[in-house]
Amino acid sequence: MNNKELTAVMAQRMGCSVKEVAEWMAAFGTVMSARLMDNDTISLAGLGQFEVRKKEERVSVNPTNGKRYLVPPKLVPVFKPGSTLKNRLKAQGEAEHE
Repeated sequence: MNNKELTAVMAQRMGCSVKEVAEWMAAFGTVMSARLMDNDTISLAGLGQFEVRKKEERVSVNPTNGKRYLVPPKLVPVFKPGSTLKNRLKAQGEAEHE
């Protein structure tokens, strides 16, 4: 599902225009990005948690020429699904295998 499809489904469920939902989603993304850039954790009930983690520096090897180089540390966004989401996916997976 891409952004356009998600926006259309959300608009239908909320009884709003696609334009309103697109504006809401843009604002949501802006707020989430800003909070993550401030190193805050964002918890959404029923979905999970978004947070920023630091990846330590590491040595990597170029497979083509065998040269080793240092990859600097960086911050990366991480999503941890909540128990509600995990349980729903588990139940759906079990139902598909029956």
